[in-house]
Amino acid sequence: MLRIHFTGADLARTRLASAPDPLWELSLSIHVLRSRRPDITLGDWRRTVGDRLVMGGPVRADVDLLLELNPPIGYFPDFLTPAEGRTGFSAGVDAVLRTPHRVVRRDLDLLARHARPSPSATELVRAGGMSGLRRSLVRYREVALDPIWPRVRTAVESDLVQRRRLLAHEGVDGLLSGLSAGARWTGEAIEIESYQGDRELHLNGRGLTLIPAFFKTPGRPITLVDEDLPPVLVYPIDRTADELSRPKALSELIGRTRAAVLEAIVHGSTTGEVAKKLGVSPASASQHLTVLRDSGLVMSVREGNRVRHLPTVLGRSLLAA
Repeated sequence: MLRIHFTGADLARTRLASAPDPLWELSLSIHVLRSRRPDITLGDWRRTVGDRLVMGGPVRADVDLLLELNPPIGYFPDFLTPAEGRTGFSAGVDAVLRTPHRVVRRDLDLLARHARPSPSATELVRAGGMSGLRRSLVRYREVALDPIWPRVRTAVESDLVQRRRLLAHEGVDGLLSGLSAGARWTGEAIEIESYQGDRELHLNGRGLTLIPAFFKTPGRPITLVDEDLPPVLVYPIDRTADELSRPKALSELIGRTRAAVLEAIVHGSTTGEVAKKLGVSPASASQHLTVLRDSGLVMSVREGNRVRHLPTVLGRSLLAA
């Protein structure tokens, strides 16, 4: 389990990233691309990018180094996701290339515990070795991220709208309580049970930056291994929140009952409150809310011992239509 411990100063300094982080999205997208897990929301993207990165092709040769540094599961180097990336791709790449050789070597040694680095990866610690990494980052972005970036930006902005609203109404405590199904807020610490190993991370007054990630697979949020770096927690967002990607479950919404459920939670309601408003059983209300959530129309936020349901941006758009 990972426990991230907060002081009062940390709560005051906890913040949301203002936009998608291109370096985090880049590395996480490689994990999605290389994973064998089915992914309905990104199936077309994976096929398209996979076709362009066929073994032995010119594009694949350009990005091979980056693929080697990002195995589909487990650790990947901290130096690939510097804090400067939140100000833009170019600034992030420049920060990556300024990484001291001792840090690159340390991160590669950690990577070697999970996957064997290729000869080209080990060249990074030699003079001039990082120039190939720049080419790899830029080329992969052109092939894999640029075509889908408008969708990434829209989905992340939709999530941030919801989080900012929650922060305004419930404060930092409410924001952390509803962060992710894979994380639990105790009032003093965030606990992530599915984390490999047992780790205690003390923020010590530095605060925490919460980074929404389109390509983060559903489940637990992730953080950096190096505790001396500015603390971040990268959490998965609902990819269906943008209007460019509607899941098949949306077709199940035809019917007045689910429309009434969506309207009943416009200002936020628990399952029990929805059941009472509509005169249905809690089990029935829960079933309808599950379909709405799977369709990207509802987000569920834990507040202490209860769960409050709210329409997403797409859900509000449907109500206003």
